[in-house]
Amino acid sequence: QVRLVESGGGTVQAGGPLRLSCEASEDVDTNYCMGWFRRVPGKQHERVGVPDGKGDFIQVERERIGVIEGRGRTIYVDSFKGRFTISKDATKNTLYLQISNLKPEDGATYYCVADSTFRGLCPDGDFDYWGQGTQVTVSS
Repeated sequence: QVRLVESGGGTVQAGGPLRLSCEASEDVDTNYCMGWFRRVPGKQHERVGVPDGKGDFIQVERERIGVIEGRGRTIYVDSFKGRFTISKDATKNTLYLQISNLKPEDGATYYCVADSTFRGLCPDGDFDYWGQGTQVTVSS
C-alpha cells in the first residue's frame, strides 16, 4: 500500500510560480506511473474512480492534469501544456508539480496519484493510490 502525501499548497499571488510536492511512502520506481489531478470548486469534471479503502472504487469528479511514466516520459492534458510541469525525484520518492504564471482559476485542491503498472506505463483508467490533496488558493 503506497501512501502519498502532498504539500506546498496555500494562498499564493496570481502571476507567481508554485511547486507542489508529493512524497510517496515507499520506492516508486520505474514500475510506477504517477500524476496529478485537481478539483476546482464549482466546476464539473470527468468522473474518475478513487479507491474507497474497501477494495472498490467510488466515482468522483476530478480534472486530470498529467502523468509521468516510470521511465520519465510526461504526458499532459492539452489544456495544461505550457504552464504545468510534472517531474519526479526518484531518490526522494517525490513527485512535483510546478505551475508558472498562476491564475485565479488555478485555485483548486490538487491530488497526487500513483499506480504500479507494466513498465510504468500510465493507465487510461483509474489509479490505485491517491493522496489526500493540497489546497491552492490564488489571490488576484
